[in-house]
Amino acid sequence: MLILTIRTDKPEAEIGLFDDDKQLAYEKWQGHKQLSVTIHQEIKKLLQSQGKDWHDIEAVVCFKGPGSFTGLRIGLTVGNTLAANLSVPIIAADEDDWIEQGIGKILSGENDKLALPNYGRGAHITTPKK
Repeated sequence: MLILTIRTDKPEAEIGLFDDDKQLAYEKWQGHKQLSVTIHQEIKKLLQSQGKDWHDIEAVVCFKGPGSFTGLRIGLTVGNTLAANLSVPIIAADEDDWIEQGIGKILSGENDKLALPNYGRGAHITTPKK
């Protein structure tokens, strides 16, 4: 099973391709303020490096946080959109072993259906001035 992993909680973004639990390729790049522009390009390059296409992805594992609001939002949106459009399972995982945790859940048949973020704290909402 070809599994795409996505981590975008910090300026250095990470994506990986795994055949079940065997790592095929893994890339890190400075996504920072260009993450929304570069993530699709980086995933496409990673897939092409393995002779794969978008439609070869059979599952998605995303790091859910805690971390940057915007970074997590971008990564999880990309993961959720891919999973929905390809009709494949998605898992949101955390901790240092998020990849192993997520792949384990995928291989045991779990599916979050919607990967939700953990920002690490509640929303800070200011009261309206008017």
